[in-house]
Amino acid sequence: MDLLLQRGRDALANGDTTEAIGHLTALTDHAPDFAEGWNARATAFFQAGQFGPSIADIARTLTLNPRHFGAMAGLGAIYEELDNPEKALAIYRAALAIHPNLGGVSEAVERLEAEVAGTDL
Repeated sequence: MDLLLQRGRDALANGDTTEAIGHLTALTDHAPDFAEGWNARATAFFQAGQFGPSIADIARTLTLNPRHFGAMAGLGAIYEELDNPEKALAIYRAALAIHPNLGGVSEAVERLEAEVAGTDL
């Protein structure tokens, strides 16, 4: 598991999302109960612009680990990309309820609160 996860992360760091998805798919096939494998593949799908598969993998991550604040933050980012600030804001708030100091998420909440309220920044 560790080797496949590291290979996937290394491929992502090198910008090769296709290779990353391949390694991380092998990981999820061999260790379907390992939440971090699903989360890492969700990240690879996100970076490849494949939001549907990314959301599906985040759902699996959160089924296995409902307190996975990193997966929540990723889901919030997807909903921002999909121009759904209300849903992104709700998800970011849920992540902050678990990890109040989650980097960048507090700022995203402030920005989205202003956007949802109709205030120009």
